[in-house]
Amino acid sequence: MASVPTSGSAPPPPVWDARPAGPDHVAYGGFWIRFVAYIIDAILLGIVGGVVASLFGVSMMQTDWDDPTINLVSLVVGWLYFALLESSERGATVGKMAMGLRVVTSQGQRLSFMNATGRYFAKFISAIILGIGFIMIAFTDKKRGLHDIIADTLVIKTR
Repeated sequence: MASVPTSGSAPPPPVWDARPAGPDHVAYGGFWIRFVAYIIDAILLGIVGGVVASLFGVSMMQTDWDDPTINLVSLVVGWLYFALLESSERGATVGKMAMGLRVVTSQGQRLSFMNATGRYFAKFISAIILGIGFIMIAFTDKKRGLHDIIADTLVIKTR
C-alpha cells in the first residue's frame, strides 16, 4: 500500500492542455499545402516584379527574358524574399503564413539567414532533377523535400 506524503506540500495543479512529449505531436506540411503556399508567394512576387518593372519603364510583355540583368535581379529578389522571411521571427513567407506553415531546423529552432539561403539554393537541385526533389515531400515520413534534407529543415504546421 502506497503512503501519501504528509509534508504539507500541495500536489501540482492539473494541466488542461496537455500534449504528449516528443515529436509525436508535430504536424508536418505536406506536398499540396506547400504547393498552394508557393503559388501564393509566386503571385505576390509576380505583382511586386511587375510594379518594380513599371517603375523603371519596362513592359512585362516586351521584356527580353534572355537579358542576364533581368534574370539576376529576379534571382536576387526571390532569394532575399525567401531567405529573409524564412529566417525571420515568423519563420515563413507570406504564402506559408497564409497556409499556417513555418520552416524550422530539424531541432525545431528558427532558421539562420545562411540556413535559409542554403535551403533556397538547394531548391534548384530539387528542380533540376525533374522536380523529384519536390515530389519527395509527398513520400517522406516528415514531409521533407530534397532541399529540406540538404538544409536540415522541416516545414511544420502552426495551426
